[in-house]
Order: sequence, then C-alpha cells, then structure tokens
Amino acid sequence: MPVEEDRTLRALGLEKAPREHPLLYPGAWPRDSGLLDGERLLPPERLTYADRVPVLTVGSNACPGQLRHKMAESGIITPVPMTRTRVTGVDIGVSAHVSRMGYVSHSPVRAPGAVRDLFVIWLDARQLAVIDASEGAPRPDGNFHRVWLPAPDVRIALADGSALPGAYAYVNRHGVLHDGTGVPRAHPGQRELLTELLARVPGMRELFGDSPEEFCEQARGSLGLCARGTRLFRERGLVTSCGLERYAGSQRYGGPGTGASSAPPPM
Repeated sequence: MPVEEDRTLRALGLEKAPREHPLLYPGAWPRDSGLLDGERLLPPERLTYADRVPVLTVGSNACPGQLRHKMAESGIITPVPMTRTRVTGVDIGVSAHVSRMGYVSHSPVRAPGAVRDLFVIWLDARQLAVIDASEGAPRPDGNFHRVWLPAPDVRIALADGSALPGAYAYVNRHGVLHDGTGVPRAHPGQRELLTELLARVPGMRELFGDSPEEFCEQARGSLGLCARGTRLFRERGLVTSCGLERYAGSQRYGGPGTGASSAPPPM
C-alpha cells in the first residue's frame, strides 16, 4: 500500500509563527495552494470560494503557522483556504511602524507592472474578524486599513487562467519606508532590515539595542516603545505613501457571501 503523504505543518516546514519567532518574519509560505486545517495543509478543494471574503496577503498572513496561531487564540478551528495567485500591480514594501510582535512587517505598495506570486486567503465572518483585529483594521488608531483593490487596477490571476475581480488587502496607515529617493523600498528580510535600521537610523539603537535579537526582544509587547520607534521613522524623514491609500476612503467592513463579486462584500 502507498504511504500517505505527511501533510502536517511541521513536516512541510510551515509550523513556525513569526509571532513567536520574530526574526523569521514573514514566516514560511506554502509552495502551492492548500487548505489550512488545524495542523495540516491539505490539497485545495477549489481555487475560489464565493461564500468567503478574499484577502490578498503580502506578509505573515500567508504563513500557515501564523494563521493557525491567530485563529487558535480566538478558538477558531474552521479551515482556511489559501490560493496561490499571480498578482500584477502590487509589490511588497516595508511598513513604517514597529509591530508589538517584535518585527517590522511587510506592507503592500502600488507598483504598476510588477508581478508577484502572492496568496489569497478566503475567510468566513469569524476568521475575517480575527484577521481584522490582528491588523488593527477596525480601530481608528490601528496600524492597517482593510481596503478593496479592484481589477483592473490590480490583476489577481489564478492557476486556471481566470482572474479575480478584486480582493481586500491591508494597507498601512503609517505609510511605508522609502529608499532615499521617495520610492517605497523593498523588504530585504527581517534580520537584514533590522541590522540596517539599527546601523543607519539615528536614535534606533538607543531604543532597541545593537542587534536584531535585541530589537525583537525590546520591541515585543512594548506598545510604548513600538510607538516611539514608529515616530522615529517619520521624524527621520524615512516615510512615504504606499500609493494604495486612495482605496481606503470608501471602504466598508463587510461579511462573506459575495467574495468573488465585482465589488466589496456588502454590510
């Protein structure tokens, strides 16, 4: 008899959550689409889910270990579909805030012509509330807006050749870090980024120490210190817009039910 494939997150190298291992941010992403079911990543049932809300991920929400961690905190055990897509018009920048989880996260930026392989996660109402809360989306002082990115502004292509009419994404309220010319900079990886920030941003070492390890340890769970680090980015002139802010003005926080429709899900 054939041996059944081990689909556990541990066997697939996907179990570690950046919330527990900040220097691993954004965490390991799957190689292909799947269905996150507890401790396992199963083959996908299909590519789209009309009864769920599509959320385009650029950071740790594409890491099964992180998703499992967020859901488990709220006692949610229902599966989360994850669809690998090819996205045109969005790239990955650096959030202009220090997360209380101990890292500086990814943030989407407008990038016409850029092509990225990114995951869309399909969330039911309870799952969506958990992810919204983790990003601070419902709070006026939260770090992210949840905004609807419509086609054709952003093209989200599926493996079968079709494309979504749009998807939600979390856009940073603080802006993103730039490369010195005003253009959003790329995220080089957590350790490299923190090493660079500590070396080049005056005042950063006084707040967070001399090494990436110290940065994570100092920042993790310290809202006041994270807020000071976030202010420092702006004070040093390191912040620019991500180019997606214009989608935030008319957004509504809806529930699932029309996840593949041509407009955001209704109230």
